[in-house]
Amino acid sequence: MPTASSPLISDLAELVGDQYVIWRPEDLLVYEYDGSIDKATPQAVVLPRNAEEVSAIVRIANRHGAYIVARGAGTSLSGGAVPLRNSVVLALTRLTALIEVDAENRVAIVEPGMINLHLSEMVSHLGLFYAPDPASQKTCTIGGNVGENAGGPHCLALGVTTNHVLGLEVVLADGSLTWLGGSERESTGYDLRGAFVGSEGTFGIATKIAVRLLPKPETIHSMLAAFRTMDAASQTVTDIIAEGMVPAALEMMDRKTIDAVEPFYHPGYPADAEAVLIVEVDGLKESVEEQTELVLKICNDNGAMEIREADDEATRAKLWETRKGAVGAYGVIAPTYYLVDGVVPRTKLREVLQQVDQIAAELNVTVANVFHAGDGNIHPAILFNERHPEEVKQAILAGARILEACVAAGGALSGEHGIGIEKQAYMPLVFTEDDLEAMARLRSAFIGEGDPEDAPIGVPSLAERFNPGKVFPGGAVHGEAYGITAPSFRRTGTSDWQ
Repeated sequence: MPTASSPLISDLAELVGDQYVIWRPEDLLVYEYDGSIDKATPQAVVLPRNAEEVSAIVRIANRHGAYIVARGAGTSLSGGAVPLRNSVVLALTRLTALIEVDAENRVAIVEPGMINLHLSEMVSHLGLFYAPDPASQKTCTIGGNVGENAGGPHCLALGVTTNHVLGLEVVLADGSLTWLGGSERESTGYDLRGAFVGSEGTFGIATKIAVRLLPKPETIHSMLAAFRTMDAASQTVTDIIAEGMVPAALEMMDRKTIDAVEPFYHPGYPADAEAVLIVEVDGLKESVEEQTELVLKICNDNGAMEIREADDEATRAKLWETRKGAVGAYGVIAPTYYLVDGVVPRTKLREVLQQVDQIAAELNVTVANVFHAGDGNIHPAILFNERHPEEVKQAILAGARILEACVAAGGALSGEHGIGIEKQAYMPLVFTEDDLEAMARLRSAFIGEGDPEDAPIGVPSLAERFNPGKVFPGGAVHGEAYGITAPSFRRTGTSDWQ
């Protein structure tokens, strides 16, 4: 148990000040979990004020042989910010500055602790916005979005975080500062920036982020259609894409989600609606009008019970509030949720959603669905009470079987939440041992000048120093705090967990 006089704590306090080093057990509890169901207590938390202090903290941690976990707002849903192996948490919540805006070239440079939504608000007067918009954008940080390669409702047409990051200033494992990419839209050489985005904090710590901004569209039109069945709503998604349109957003909520949001937002959806679909189109006025007419026709052809439209900011925000607040509203159904993050081909959406229902029935678990229908990124929310160990086990088993179904349908393990602790046991469903070994070796390219093999016995090598126990099989066990033991998975699509 660390104390104020511990060498590590003393060195950190000397650098940043006593008030920015947290080590008392009762204070550390706040940092033992993120938005996932996993948890672990760090040995200390330190809050730097700039990149130079981040670099110095990494060097101090290296001297003491400590692991380091970078943390933003703690909204990760895969355990990405959970501090395994008694790590030091490096919280970046003081690094929130908008350093530079180049409106002419549509580029901004921000610090990693900036809240996602704040950037769009800060450049709105310039007619610009930042496209990636996770559902948690009012609280999540851009640095955290970089770590997990976050997406959002409007990433169907505009792309996820990696498509909007031009360059990063990063602290490597040896404490050195360097830039990957830059503030220009094109760069030469290896795309180290692309490798870093989505590396879940295992390669380094971003201290400045150059992002591209986009001009606000001339016209935006949002529509919400209610359907009697999920099949009808899913078919509507397929038909819209089949027409060659790529809407700004295509989002869906099922009946359980409708029931959850009603007491909070009072949207008044039809009582017998089993699904609600939100479609948003934007662009030039004439194009938006044409696409709106076609979307409305497709919705009606598929039996839409009710259609609502919004073309001004206030009405549009009201239409979107249920989707943006859906996950938080699940508290009316159960005290805990586990939000699965699988991806399936759009043509398999109906089939996989039916399988999700079957899995829920077989395991006697409650599953609500709210997801990015346009790109097949489903988010089944398994609702349970974490105080009951058997419910936790059933929830994790349901999540495993849902992810198996996604992969079997030709999909992927993650659309935007990352692998973290949650999905590492499932990686062999998609990757061979050679694939995983090649990925693991890539970390050694980001250590700086140090030698990953020169660490004394018992001290982690530099290549393993950042965010330990994440991504790769065997690093941690999803739900271990609740007594769960790890299943093993194979590329045949079978597991040893019944």
